Amino acid sequence: MQIVRYVVTFLMILICVSVQAQHYTVSGYVRDSTNGETLTGASVHIQGTTTGIHTNNYGFYSLSLSPGTYTIVFSFIGYESKSVELHLTGNTIRYMDMLPRSYQAKEVVVTAQQQHANVKSTDMGRVEMAAQEVKKLPALMGETDILKALQLMPGVQAAGEGNAGFYVRGGGPDQNLILLDEAPVYNTGHLFGFFSVFNADAIKNTTLIKGGMPANYGGRLSSVVDVGMKEGNNKTFQGEGGIGLIASRLSLQGPIKKDKASYIISGRRTYVDLLAKPVINNSEYKGTGYYFYDLNMKVNYILSDKDRLYLSGYLGRDVFSFSSNNRKFMVKIPWGNTTATLRWNHVFNSKLFANLSLIYNDYKFQFGVLQNNFNLRLSSGISDGNAKLDFDYYASPRHHIKFGGNYIYHVFTPSTVSGGQDSTKFAPPENAYKKYAHEVGVYLMDDWEISPHLQLNAGVRFSGFMQIGPYTRYIRDDAGQKIDSVRYARWRPVTSYGGLEPRFILRYSWNNDNAVKASLTRNYQFIHLVSNAATTLPTDVWVPSTYKVRPQESWQYSAGYFRNFKNNTYEASAEVYYKEMYHQIEYREGYTPSLTDPEQDFVFGKGQAYGLELFIRKKKGVLTGWLGYTLAWTWRQFPQLNDGKRFPAKYDRRHDLVAVGTYELSKRWTLSGVFIFGTGNTTTMPEQFYFMEGALVQGYGKINSYRMAPYNRLDLSAIYTPKPKRENKRFRSSWAFSIYNVYSRKNPYFIYFDQEGSAVDGSLKVTAKQVSLFPIIPSVTYNFKF
Repeated sequence: MQIVRYVVTFLMILICVSVQAQHYTVSGYVRDSTNGETLTGASVHIQGTTTGIHTNNYGFYSLSLSPGTYTIVFSFIGYESKSVELHLTGNTIRYMDMLPRSYQAKEVVVTAQQQHANVKSTDMGRVEMAAQEVKKLPALMGETDILKALQLMPGVQAAGEGNAGFYVRGGGPDQNLILLDEAPVYNTGHLFGFFSVFNADAIKNTTLIKGGMPANYGGRLSSVVDVGMKEGNNKTFQGEGGIGLIASRLSLQGPIKKDKASYIISGRRTYVDLLAKPVINNSEYKGTGYYFYDLNMKVNYILSDKDRLYLSGYLGRDVFSFSSNNRKFMVKIPWGNTTATLRWNHVFNSKLFANLSLIYNDYKFQFGVLQNNFNLRLSSGISDGNAKLDFDYYASPRHHIKFGGNYIYHVFTPSTVSGGQDSTKFAPPENAYKKYAHEVGVYLMDDWEISPHLQLNAGVRFSGFMQIGPYTRYIRDDAGQKIDSVRYARWRPVTSYGGLEPRFILRYSWNNDNAVKASLTRNYQFIHLVSNAATTLPTDVWVPSTYKVRPQESWQYSAGYFRNFKNNTYEASAEVYYKEMYHQIEYREGYTPSLTDPEQDFVFGKGQAYGLELFIRKKKGVLTGWLGYTLAWTWRQFPQLNDGKRFPAKYDRRHDLVAVGTYELSKRWTLSGVFIFGTGNTTTMPEQFYFMEGALVQGYGKINSYRMAPYNRLDLSAIYTPKPKRENKRFRSSWAFSIYNVYSRKNPYFIYFDQEGSAVDGSLKVTAKQVSLFPIIPSVTYNFKF
């Protein structure tokens, strides 16, 4: 109750301050003038002062000012800045429509963001990435991938060769909160992780937060990737798409009611299975194939100046099938995500903005096999129902307050098996280890400009989690055998956890070009991804915190120096971080996959991660790009593993260097290149081989004590945009040529041991062999827009 009292008192003081100051407010939405899309994160500031604000996730802004005459400057990524003179004598609503620079008759340099943003804001470890930027970069097999583009930032490491999974500042793959229109996405990979589920044609903006996580986000330890879908063109019908080597895509959008309502529908599908079908059908594996598809949909309606309604959804599936020629043995493995989000925006007044979201998300993996008359089916997954309410309160020019909360109902299905033969059906006892849980979070944060030089983003979040019935808890002896059980009825609490998560980011800037920042964040994570591999696979399962599995917890400290120079042509930063992680989860030594409750095979420990991130970016001119370097250490320590001694995590990587460049050669040609160098991944290798009862046995060394060869790769691309034909200027097209792994570097994927000869005559030879995935891969994609 004391905490509630403090929060209410704090809010009342701010409200009183804003009322007594007798300010007037100018508020409204910032939009794209060509299609009506709201612009998230656009800068709105008063010329000649430090007073300013960024639009929220829905393009809304609010500025409280004393009566007078002001020049308000609106700016955003890739748009013409606009200045408006305003004589403020009362509360004013001002909508601002901004024109993309690509629509200008004269070529104009595109800047990445408003001037001084990285110095003046309290953001740390925050990366904004527009889909148009991503589309210029080289792509594996021509498939533009937002998650792979994020891997090119300091502190973000790829999970493996060509993989869309990633690790942030020493955290595991489950410690990244990935949102699509506020709906969590639990498996982000197509083609066993080589491509992400995000179709760039349907994406408006992507934000990565890897440093000071604000209090409005929770549930993960390491990072947030917030992906927003396009809203649809509410002025005219529009289409775009592309035809690539392995997949094609098409997006259609347009008004339902002009300037009031719009829609977008975007689809993508691979066709490798269709191209290979004639060959496969003439082989002994007729019926074998693989494909993936995804579908994004969104509609929105402007009910009034104060109310907007959004409905968006995503459906994605991967399907792998195998069949013998006589069809006596068949396997089918489908998996994928489904999300749906209903959102209502309401402007109570010029200072208070609210958003209510109802969210559903579901991830399922299935494995089905049929042999003669015997069939077996294995499935796992997680589904959520989520209600979320957020408020933006613009108390005064120096206080932007956010507060709100959310509730999630989780259903976990770690493993379910069923099958039968002829008319006989079976399901083993204790089969579906289904678990149910409530998760709640409430938060309050204030972005407070204490003075022109000093700014503080302070927040606190309370997170709680409760496992509920129906559930049976088994009591076991020291040997792991069940000796008793406790049955929990539906909705009855099994166990609960919770705690406060303080979040602080402090920025001090002594001029427009220099700033130092420091942050402290505490995070809880109540759900966990169980993985027995170095990359995120569809077979990995999500499990909740239970009476045995405690929530993960972390404290992260970071500090950095941020600098702009050459009239904002360059921005640079140097950040250091230190992270302590508790209640980390690994499998016990000697674990083999089974259908028992996976938590019986967990061991628990702690982790450490610390490092240095250097970043410099050129934002203006015909040549743009960035250079990033990360020096990092990541450790794990478990009493039951490695004799209790700490060991490097499997994603510990000492050095990471990334260079990215884009060169506007002419109006028709754009050239890009990416170079990556990284220290090799750690792995556990045999140190000795010996015979035991006639069998060759491997004696393994310390956990992750061997490091594979360094990883390096160069990718190049060229985009050619033909001049539109005079008779059809509404149709635009381009050709994207890419070369992945230009010098065909054989980067290590994994290492295995091959045996030759015989132990009987003493000719046995064991040789370590490296497996590499991708040689040089050229690709071409035809893109179009109308």
